Amino acid sequence: MHSGVVESAVVGYPHDIKGQGIYAYVIYNGHHNDENLTRQDISLTVSKIIGPIAKPDKIQFVTGLPKTRSGKIMRRILRKVAEGETQNLGDTTTLLDPAVVDEIVGGKI
Repeated sequence: MHSGVVESAVVGYPHDIKGQGIYAYVIYNGHHNDENLTRQDISLTVSKIIGPIAKPDKIQFVTGLPKTRSGKIMRRILRKVAEGETQNLGDTTTLLDPAVVDEIVGGKI
């Protein structure tokens, strides 16, 4: 529902205090001058529409999401990146654009 968000995927990751946190991968349309301000704005939007419990703990801006050729988002890969298990991502050759995975791993928060 945020005006700049084109597409997003949300996965859980281990959180020291809560047990499990919310990690969001966001494709953002346009240019943002201050990424932290944009993250706060997205969190505020989620908080208003869904509720404060659904507010993401981490938001990573990406240019694409790992999808199969049929368009299904591979949340398994996103979950492993969020958990820090970047060495064991499995087979990424079947993805529509395997280079997206390298970008996501490189930009992990």
